[in-house]
Formats: sequence, C-alpha cells, structure tokens
Amino acid sequence: MIKKRAKQLERDDRKYIWHPFTQMKDYTEETPLIVKRAKGSCLIDTEGRKYIDGVSSLWVNIHGHRKKEIDQAIIEQVRKVSHSTLLGISNVPAIRLAKKLVKIAPRGLTRVFFSDNGSTAVEVALKIAYQYWQQRPHPQKEKTRFISLKNAYHGDTLGAVSVGGIDLFHETYRPLLFKTYKAPSSYCYRCSLKKRYPGCRLACLAQLESMMERYHKKIAAMIIEPEVQGAGGMLMSPPGYLKGVRRLCSRYSILLIADEVAVGFGRTGRMFACEHEGVRPDIMAVAKGITGGYLPLAATLTTEEVYQAFLGEYREFKTFFHGHTYTGNQLACAAALTNLEIFEKEKTLQKLQAKISYLGNKLRPFTPLSHVGEVRQKGFMTGIELVKDKKTKEPYPLEEKIGIRVTGEARKRGVVIRPLGNVIVLMPPLSISFKELNTLIEVVYESIQEVTRD
Repeated sequence: MIKKRAKQLERDDRKYIWHPFTQMKDYTEETPLIVKRAKGSCLIDTEGRKYIDGVSSLWVNIHGHRKKEIDQAIIEQVRKVSHSTLLGISNVPAIRLAKKLVKIAPRGLTRVFFSDNGSTAVEVALKIAYQYWQQRPHPQKEKTRFISLKNAYHGDTLGAVSVGGIDLFHETYRPLLFKTYKAPSSYCYRCSLKKRYPGCRLACLAQLESMMERYHKKIAAMIIEPEVQGAGGMLMSPPGYLKGVRRLCSRYSILLIADEVAVGFGRTGRMFACEHEGVRPDIMAVAKGITGGYLPLAATLTTEEVYQAFLGEYREFKTFFHGHTYTGNQLACAAALTNLEIFEKEKTLQKLQAKISYLGNKLRPFTPLSHVGEVRQKGFMTGIELVKDKKTKEPYPLEEKIGIRVTGEARKRGVVIRPLGNVIVLMPPLSISFKELNTLIEVVYESIQEVTRD
C-alpha cells in the first residue's frame, strides 16, 4: 500500500508541479525524490529512505529539521494569532525580532523593513537606495544607477535580476531589465583580468575604483554578496577585498548594500559575513536562515541616516511605497526569534568552529583528484569546481551534465546535494553531527570519483 501511494504521488508530481530551476523534460524522465518527513540533518522520503540534507534544503536550515523549540514557538503563536497586517499597525513578534536583529547586526544598522524572501529583500534595498538620493536633504537626483559584480546572484525578481551577473540565469530577461554597471568579481581561479592572487594586489578593486571614479555621480549604490558569491559557484573573496569595497563606496559617496541572504546567520562562521572584515554596510538584506529553515521571512536593515530621508509630511509623499501582504508575519517572526535564541543558548557559532576545521581537513583529499579544479571553503560553505582538463582549467561542456550526474550518484548513496553547473555545493545544517558530516564528505568524494572516472 505504501509503495502504491508513493507511485501515485510520483505520477501526480510529474503531472501537476512545475519545479523551479528544473528542466522538466529531464525531471519527468527520472524517479523523483519526494520528501515526506525530516528529522535533524536528514530528509525522509515516501518509502522511508533517509538522506543527509547536504544543502540545508537550499541553504536555509540551521539547527536541523523538527527542532522542538521552533516547532513549539510556531504552535504557541498559532494559538494567539497567525497573521495580521503590518501596514500601519504592528505586532509583538515583529517588534521583538526587529529589536533583536538590530542588536546582532553590524553596528549602525538601526531600522528593519520586513518582507518575505531574499529577492524581495534585495528589491527593497534597491528601491530604498534609489529613493534615498531623490529625497534626502540636498538631493542628488542624478544618482539612479547601480553597480554590481559579474557572477553575482541577488534573486529572481526583475530588480534583483538587473543587478545579477550570471548569464545562464539572467540573459533571457535582458530586454526587461534596467542597465547597471558591472565590475569584475574576485573569481581568483578564473580571473577575468588574467592575474594571480596575491601578486595581483587586488587588481579587481582597482578596476572597480576606475569605474566608480568615472560614474560615481550617477551611482546610487553598489550591491555585493560579502565574502562569498553563492549561486555564482561559491566564489570566495580574497582577504581585504570586502574592506576595500567599503572604502571605495565611502570615498565616492555610494551606498553599500550587503546581500547577506545566503551568507548570513552563521554560514561563513560568523553571524554575518560582513563581520569578517569589520565592514558596516549602509543597507543589508537578510533571509534564508533567518527562521532556521521553517517559514518564509526576510528583512532589509538600514542606517538611521537612510531612514530619516523618508520622513516628512504626508503631502510630501516621502513614504516608502512598498510592502507585502505577509510582511512581518507573526508565525515567521516567532520562528526567527526562537532560531536566534537557539544560537545563543546552544552556542551554535562557537561549536561550529571545530566543524569548520574538520570540514577543511576532510576536503584536502579532493584537490588531488584529476578532475577537481579547485576546492573553495568559507566557514560551512563549500564549492568543488569540476573541470574536464585540470591543467588548462577547461570546463566540462553543459551536455555532459557533470554536476547533475554527481548529485544523482550521491542520492543513490543517501545524500541530497544540488550543483551549480560544474560546481558541487556543500552547505549542511550548522547542527550536523561530526559523524553525519564525515558521511556527507565521503559520499561526495566517492560520487565525484565514480562520475569523473576516465
């Protein structure tokens, strides 16, 4: 009976659901993984098989699935109220969460605007930055453009796509987008400037400064993923790069937007990635791990100076005319508050440091593999770039589906991961045990060996 029901679910899945970032032609030809339950670091399918959640259910799960404290917080909140609008009125969990976020965020970020996912948090940031220059004291109305990095990913809504830099995801929509300035990213393994770190002396920063020097009077803000460009392939910034970006933005009167959607809430080993170089952005977008992987929620934090530019008489229309139906939703805010309380109670970041070191040691054997070009790690974020030719760095052609094949092999061995093209991504829950972490790494190693075997 269980198998019969599972097969019916598979048929219904293929018939009715259009999956995101998924070529449905391929999907309908494979046996889908349908999750029925989860516990800790594991997902459990309709037939009872367990899989280690190697990408935290798309980079959101922090303390594991079915964390009893978060479960209970949501249940208790349901008994009070599940949702009321934040437009012109407030609610208890949203107030408490905003206060907590300001307390743990980089110093100087004092105001919180809630939304419901990473893309919208970025849209909010872009619109705030634009409107700030239009109506602040001594406006600079010509500052309407944005500068972002190649290989950047900031979400799927049109504003977020406009500041994105991954042609695979964004090129199709080019006619719909507003124009932005694109600076080279710090992709040291495939440096677009044909230089080598550290001898390059951060030549990409010099290119960025040249662009700012020329266009700063038109630029409202620069948006960056601090320390790690996630969807671009887990591309790690070299030391000093982020601090250099902050310095340049200050020098040329350009707001700095930190997109911490993927890297925030402990993923890099600090609560926020900006902390690694002591950088304070003018605007910061957060989402993903904010609720511990339970419910959709996002926030955009700003400085008091930015916030003050939106204050005025009703007739002046300085209001920020933006909002979402479920902004500041009580259930999501209750989950987020408990998620942050667990960080403190269980000393999550302190305990994570040993796991980060363990992960680094276990990744060393990957580098000698004949088709591993580079292994990149920042905290609990890892990218393993597979190449057809190690000497020339020639990538695998798309038709070989090398990343997809590795993840398919890993699934056979009880591990769920998801590639970014030819890059194998590992980003497990921060709560994963050493034993589970060891299994995850060993399975990925074996899967790469199996798929890339000559």
